[in-house]
Amino acid sequence: MSKKTDFSLTPTADAKKIFQAIYKKQNKKDARGDEVAKIKVSELVSKMAFYYEKVRNTVDYKEENLLRKNAIERILKRQIIIEGAMSLKDVNSFQISKHLLTELIRAGYLPNNKIPETKIGEIATVIERYLKLKAYSLTIHKNLKMQQRTDLSYWIISMLASDIEEKIGRSEVDKTVISCMYNAIEPYIKLPDNSQFEKDREIQIYIAIHRGMLKFDREMIGFILFKYYNANWDHASDNQIEDLAKNIFALQNAIEKQIEHPLVGQLKRIIDRYTVFFTILLDVVEDDCVGIYDCFSRDPKAFPRHIRRVCETRYKSNRRKLWRAGLRSLLYILITKTFLVILLEIPVIKWFGDEVNLFSLIINISFPALLLFFVILFTRLPSQENSNKIIEGIEEVVFEEHQRKESFKLKNPTTQSSTMNSIFGLVYFVTFFLSFGAVVYALQRINFNFVSIVIFLFFLALISFFGIRIRRGTRELIVLPPKENIFSFVLDFFYVPIVAVGKWLSEKFDKVNVFVFILDFIIEAPFKIFIEITEEWTKYVKERKDKIV
Repeated sequence: MSKKTDFSLTPTADAKKIFQAIYKKQNKKDARGDEVAKIKVSELVSKMAFYYEKVRNTVDYKEENLLRKNAIERILKRQIIIEGAMSLKDVNSFQISKHLLTELIRAGYLPNNKIPETKIGEIATVIERYLKLKAYSLTIHKNLKMQQRTDLSYWIISMLASDIEEKIGRSEVDKTVISCMYNAIEPYIKLPDNSQFEKDREIQIYIAIHRGMLKFDREMIGFILFKYYNANWDHASDNQIEDLAKNIFALQNAIEKQIEHPLVGQLKRIIDRYTVFFTILLDVVEDDCVGIYDCFSRDPKAFPRHIRRVCETRYKSNRRKLWRAGLRSLLYILITKTFLVILLEIPVIKWFGDEVNLFSLIINISFPALLLFFVILFTRLPSQENSNKIIEGIEEVVFEEHQRKESFKLKNPTTQSSTMNSIFGLVYFVTFFLSFGAVVYALQRINFNFVSIVIFLFFLALISFFGIRIRRGTRELIVLPPKENIFSFVLDFFYVPIVAVGKWLSEKFDKVNVFVFILDFIIEAPFKIFIEITEEWTKYVKERKDKIV
């Protein structure tokens, strides 16, 4: 027997699973070959659909990792609710599945000529279950108001969209990483003795990992909980679906309580750090799966060097993503907000009897770009010390010799007394008044009129919120606790109310986004029909050409 060197490190069973999953992915071969029929669309027609999707995503800013899921949900709403109501016919799950997969391929969300046609039947089976749930729910709860019926239908479709996204988008690597991350964290998260939340601890850790590692949104987290409460959903009979429909509102309430659980904040701080560790680990392993694994016994000191190199690459990559996200945000604001403001500002100013101030008009047009530029410019990359902390964290989850010894002890969530809430609310109101009051005073000093001031404040709040959101990608790689000083404290004190208003404005304008309404309800349906006709025409021309030749 050979003697193990002092520097040899032993990978954990979960670490081995990650290496195996990535190795299989990188060396996977399609055993079905060309004999299996694939869904194929015209390349020319796909370009039109692809550019349409780009335009739509510009005027409806969403996180990049959610674009396909949101596209699935949008297509399903159009086919099931809008077109289904217009045709006055029962919707056909197979046809919906076929159109859905075809549109996703045309828009570039799925590869062309790679998805087997059997996938249509698989997705159709999923759609059929939710259509039954929708039909049973609306029939059983027939006294619902029109808005309640619409909200319930949309909620069921959002669950369906998340289900389909999971079935076409979740790789084996993702599933393995989630499982290994859960195994690495769950044993060390402890609640106080006799905590009332002990029964929720495991599911809260599980959804927190999905929220952090895979960047799941509210609907996708809701779908995880939907399956949690209905473990047999993938094989549910008609009777089981009908029983679920009877208790659909109780299910919604249970899901909402878990999403808004008091432990969410504490778990997020823990999960965010481990998300960085596993994200960088994946990059390291994917870079050289076999070589990295061999170095554990051959040259263990090489592993930290690989991690540090990947950290530097990821920092620079996130800087580029930061600029790209900034450009997307700017385009979104320019297209959906500035255009309307320009149309409204001059007429409203004249209606109030004021003179148009060219100076204020120029500032209101150029201000969003300048503020966003400086937000990105002064976003710092993580430090070397941060990379060292990442190395420690990755070694903790990869090697048995470095496994964690101490537990994360959560605290029982506390609620402020009504007196303290009143005091803090008053302080926040004063801060809000001072923040916006100072800006208004400064604008009045340079002769801004009332309308121009309102528009400036609108953009200040909106860009402040977008700045925080687009910097998140870079800040997510920081595992060191933030350094606090008097400057950051004062800045947060006065800046948080502005960001809060920006978040509120963003959410409200998302609901009344005129451009999205025009695209979804006026342009998209006729455009998709045009795409279908064009696709059929190209097939017809090709067949005629083949006969002639």
